[in-house]
Amino acid sequence: MKKASTGRQRAIAKALTALLPMAPYADTERIRADAGAPHLKTLPPTIAVWLATVAHVRHQHTDYEKLLEEGYDRDSARFFVIDQVNAVLTGWRATRLLEADDEDG
Repeated sequence: MKKASTGRQRAIAKALTALLPMAPYADTERIRADAGAPHLKTLPPTIAVWLATVAHVRHQHTDYEKLLEEGYDRDSARFFVIDQVNAVLTGWRATRLLEADDEDG
């Protein structure tokens, strides 16, 4: 495992481990990279990790993209995949799940 080189990277790694203790390495590495993206830099690491996690799970582990291709708008597609997102998060022993009225997800 490569050493986190900055305080921000260490905080992201810590938040990721706390949120997703059983997530597969390939997924956590992608989420870690996404959480460190410039557009999330102004957010606390825990929030950046949560947003990166929800986006990753939605796009990689649900029917979200398929629903968009079928013509659903973004909000409708997000609504229809909440259960799929939460199933993945539960499998990873996440300490938080996505709620229907969750504005940050």
